[in-house]
Amino acid sequence: MDKKIATREAYGKVLVEIGETNKDVVVLDADLSKSTKTYEFSCKFPERFFNMGVAEANMIATAAGLATAGKVPFCSTFAVFATGRAFDQIRNSVAYPKLNVKIAATHAGVTVGEDGGSHQSIEDIALIRALPGFTVFVPADAIETREAIKAALEINGPVYIRLGKLAVPVIHDSDFKFVPGKALELRDGSDVAIIATGLMVSLALEAADILLKDNIKATVLDVHTIKPLDVETIVSVAIKTGAVVTAEEHNVIGGLGSAVAEALCEHNPVPLKRIGIQDVFGESGKPVELLKHFGLTAEDIVNAVYEVLKKKSKNM
Repeated sequence: MDKKIATREAYGKVLVEIGETNKDVVVLDADLSKSTKTYEFSCKFPERFFNMGVAEANMIATAAGLATAGKVPFCSTFAVFATGRAFDQIRNSVAYPKLNVKIAATHAGVTVGEDGGSHQSIEDIALIRALPGFTVFVPADAIETREAIKAALEINGPVYIRLGKLAVPVIHDSDFKFVPGKALELRDGSDVAIIATGLMVSLALEAADILLKDNIKATVLDVHTIKPLDVETIVSVAIKTGAVVTAEEHNVIGGLGSAVAEALCEHNPVPLKRIGIQDVFGESGKPVELLKHFGLTAEDIVNAVYEVLKKKSKNM
């Protein structure tokens, strides 16, 4: 996991790739194309790129119109703007009529860094996950991002893809297969299951390595699809291990942790600890420092594992 690439970088490159093969792909941006990396598409296909200015609601409404005309629009801006400023248009102009609009939002989570709490989206998954008909992808690395965008293109309906600013480790091989709605088991262990999404997947793997030194064997799941959630796999690893830790760069309310808790509560309750933003707004700082500040490190995952293992032993 030495090589690091931001998922937004991978998005910019694959956009050009799918633009070459599918002439119906169009891209809309809210005056942030160099940051979201849609700038690469704009240079290659200027006639299919639309800079909507700082008008996110108009961007989503325009994308809905393009979708009704047979185009496949990809909309991009920072996650906090994409889901916050344009929520009404996403709900009523995209989700309600089930239109084929893709929203690839970058700069999600606290790793936006110095821009601070006003720009750090910690609620975007919760907002979009609650909308009927939406698929929600949160890729863990550049390779997974590439395949997630290709998969989104094949889905006939609204898709939200959550991307980041920070360069993250490449954990997948080039022949990796992305199956929407199917979690990936990256490690197999019988003591605890660490269920992670986005940039927290690489940290979950790091935590599993640390735990192995104490002879604790952890299953690690990469949940790149928050919705539809792979309930079957999540329940199966909970049954196998008897203890679960979730890890996400999002509020623990409404994101992966909530989704997993809901699934386990219905099907197989086990001791559970949710690593994530603990219902507070972000702060300004260096991305890595913020991960530490908000308890989003491999060591925090390890400590959570010890906590659920204690509860597990009491139940045995």
